[in-house]
Amino acid sequence: MSSTAHLTWFVRHEFRLAWREWLAMMTGGRRRRNRAVIGLLVFAAILHLPAYAVVARYVDLRFPLDPSSLIVLTATIFLSWALMLSQAIESVTRVFYARADLDLIMSSPAKLTNIFSIRIAAIALTVSSMALLLSTPFIDVLVYLGGARWLAGFGVVLAIGLSAAAAAIAVTAFLFRVIGPSRTRLVAQIVSAVIGAGFVIALQVVAVLSYGTLSRFAFLTSDTAARIAPAPDSPLWWPARASLGDVEIMMLLLAASLVLLGVVMAVFAPRFADTVASVAANPAAVTQGRARAFRSGSRQQALRRKEFLLLRRDPWLLSQSLMQMLYLLPPALMLWRSFSGTSTAIVLITPVIVMAAGQLAGGLAWLTISGEDAPDLVATAPLPPSRVTRAKIEVVLIAIATVFAPLVLALTFASPQQAAVTAIAIIIATASAAAVQLWFRAQAKRSQFRRRQTSSRIATFAEAFSSIGWAATAALALTIPVAALVSGILTLLTLAIAWKISPRQA
Repeated sequence: MSSTAHLTWFVRHEFRLAWREWLAMMTGGRRRRNRAVIGLLVFAAILHLPAYAVVARYVDLRFPLDPSSLIVLTATIFLSWALMLSQAIESVTRVFYARADLDLIMSSPAKLTNIFSIRIAAIALTVSSMALLLSTPFIDVLVYLGGARWLAGFGVVLAIGLSAAAAAIAVTAFLFRVIGPSRTRLVAQIVSAVIGAGFVIALQVVAVLSYGTLSRFAFLTSDTAARIAPAPDSPLWWPARASLGDVEIMMLLLAASLVLLGVVMAVFAPRFADTVASVAANPAAVTQGRARAFRSGSRQQALRRKEFLLLRRDPWLLSQSLMQMLYLLPPALMLWRSFSGTSTAIVLITPVIVMAAGQLAGGLAWLTISGEDAPDLVATAPLPPSRVTRAKIEVVLIAIATVFAPLVLALTFASPQQAAVTAIAIIIATASAAAVQLWFRAQAKRSQFRRRQTSSRIATFAEAFSSIGWAATAALALTIPVAALVSGILTLLTLAIAWKISPRQA
């Protein structure tokens, strides 16, 4: 077989893997894929309704815009690019680590440089395709209401996706070179989370320090931002102008992103190949850990230690949870700022913390309850199943308490009543998330944590509505207690419906 035939086969192989991964993420690994795809198409059609509510008011926007609108539009595009970059870094890391096929690739008769070039191109197309898929409902609404000029939005999204993928590959290659492949997986997840949340957090930090609010638009629409903004003909505004229908600038941005991707492939594909070859030629030495005495304690304590150890070792938990924890920084900053003066905006801290606790608890509960890689081994433990489940839930509660107790403690000094309400809401939200995972418990591999939402759509929505409901209830309890009662009843009703239709009740 010629080298060209090898590369052609590898191209098909890469896109086949990308298609399978996407389909598994969307369908949760179910065999009835046709029904799942039809359901996704119906869901995509329904997405046009919220898209209409979001973008219908902007169909008449044209360049030139007033400074505030131009800044907000540009910042929104940059935020989208940062989120794509974050997702692309995680995708690159997963491609190189989760597939575990580097040894197989090195045994191929094709050149490693060519193979990695194909893999880089596949990553870029995958990231761009996902971006186009998510943006299509919004652009469709704009085109239907505002005319064909909004079709330029597809070109802008494609340019954003390609450039974000190119930047992600450059960042990952840099990490490979500087800290080595063994540490890149962990560091890349941290970088991905920081990039994904960094821009929004930075805007919120500026808003907290300058205006005493968590609104990320407070600074963007301020006179200070308008005063330091460049002239309307600056290249900084090109993405905004292209999204408003400037076809020439859109084509320029698309061409620049393609050139950037080509440069990245030419520069970094050989470096990936050299790094992988050097690691294979000089494998890391296996260090012998020091012997440790067996820890004494109850059987339930041993099970809790095992769960904590698995959580600490989980290779992908950090990237999935760190971003949620980073979003707690602005509320913590507002809490610190409130000590120097009175601020009614401090009430907003409670729903943010409660929602973050509910979402984080849902992920941890799935890992401990459903994501058990050795269920048969755990079943042989000299403990009744109820005690095993109790130990797993205790691990979730301890982990949530470790993360959120410092915030609640600090909130006590600012407002004891609000701290008490926040603590109670965190406990209820955590218990609700764990209960949902128990009701819809389905045995799965821990490696499927990234697409756990597809295992049960009902559980996903129940968990989300529960977190939102308890966050709203906590906020209303501090402002409108009567409304909090209504919100709490509705949230309990949602959980009751989820319990009634859960497989555990069937």
